[in-house]
Amino acid sequence: MTTPSSRDDYWRRTRRLTAWLLLAWAVVAFAPVFFARELSIEIFGWPLGFWLASQGALLGFCAIVIVYAWRMRRLDEAASPPEVTPPGMR
Repeated sequence: MTTPSSRDDYWRRTRRLTAWLLLAWAVVAFAPVFFARELSIEIFGWPLGFWLASQGALLGFCAIVIVYAWRMRRLDEAASPPEVTPPGMR
């Protein structure tokens, strides 16, 4: 059974991770598009900056999901009680 302090610590860490990843999401979503105008090269009639920003944002969003899944698995494993194997199941 988990104690209230460990449960509070778990949720504090979860909220902190979520806040940091939401900040990363905002940066990935808005910063590349804001600075895309600096790259004024056109390829096949499309501005290169906006293409790079959209592809980079997609990779950034995938990275955010991967980091969230990896860190939450570690947090869940640390917060869960150890599994007890019955004597006959070894």
